[in-house]
Amino acid sequence: MYKICSLFAGVGGIDLGFLQTNECEVIYANEFDKYAVETYENNFKTKVDCRDIHDVKLNEIPDFDIMIGGFPCTSFSVAGYRKGFEDNRTGDLFFEMERIFKVRKPRVIFLENVKNLVGHNNGKTFRTIIEKLEEAGYKDKIRYQVMNACEYGDIPQNRERIYIVAFREKKDYDRFQMPLPIPLDNNIYKIFNFETKVSERYYYTPGKYKGNIYKLLEESMDDDSTVYQWRRKYVRKNQNNLVPTLTANMGEGGHNVPLIKTQYGIRKLTPIECFYAQGYPKEYKLPTNMSDARLYKQAGNSVVVPVINRIAINIIKSLK
Repeated sequence: MYKICSLFAGVGGIDLGFLQTNECEVIYANEFDKYAVETYENNFKTKVDCRDIHDVKLNEIPDFDIMIGGFPCTSFSVAGYRKGFEDNRTGDLFFEMERIFKVRKPRVIFLENVKNLVGHNNGKTFRTIIEKLEEAGYKDKIRYQVMNACEYGDIPQNRERIYIVAFREKKDYDRFQMPLPIPLDNNIYKIFNFETKVSERYYYTPGKYKGNIYKLLEESMDDDSTVYQWRRKYVRKNQNNLVPTLTANMGEGGHNVPLIKTQYGIRKLTPIECFYAQGYPKEYKLPTNMSDARLYKQAGNSVVVPVINRIAINIIKSLK
């Protein structure tokens, strides 16, 4: 079994993609958000180290073969502040990963982040990341690619992310290739619950919200085969029948939460449906004592599990 060190583990989406290969075990996981930790530990055996990563010493991490991590993307995303490494809240967190991998030199490093990381600061941010990997011994052994969930994960969500895989050994690198696109067979009817009624709190009804939101939704949402969004002042229809990119602010005042039209009325997606839109399996369990706002945030911050799994399968093949 290949031993994994999971940093910025969140609710375990990257971990799950690797565990689904049945060739890996997570021997160390770190995540600072205590609510994400609760969701993680609700689904995995690994006990999460909930300390700030700055406080984690190298000798406290067991030996591992693969480092995985989707370091916080707020600093680089279009939806965030786009301050990059200059963001004094999260900008230095990649360098905390570097602090570990430049000494421990795992056989594989797997990183995931927003597409905007590639072009941030005229490409300087991305070049810095690649340079740090090269300086640590991974020079000429790095592959990276932007992939969309609907093209590479058979998930009907428009979600583009950059995936970076760095190898310590040249022979492993030579055997590895990124997954190829696959047809999209999944659709929103397969992942969302159109057939039964969900809790009343997810439905929009006249007078429930301030202003004329319901009237606008009723006038605009004339198609039950796609997903809509309430964009503060207008309704946006997704013409391609895909779920729009899920975001971490979905639970803040209803802005950006995807909406669907069912026989029971117009409603927002439930938190578990947002996890399904990220490719999480039906057996994945959400804490019952946690607010929807926190669960929406966790879903929006997470990853598309099937895309991770396809990359992980190719990584394991190259190592074997």
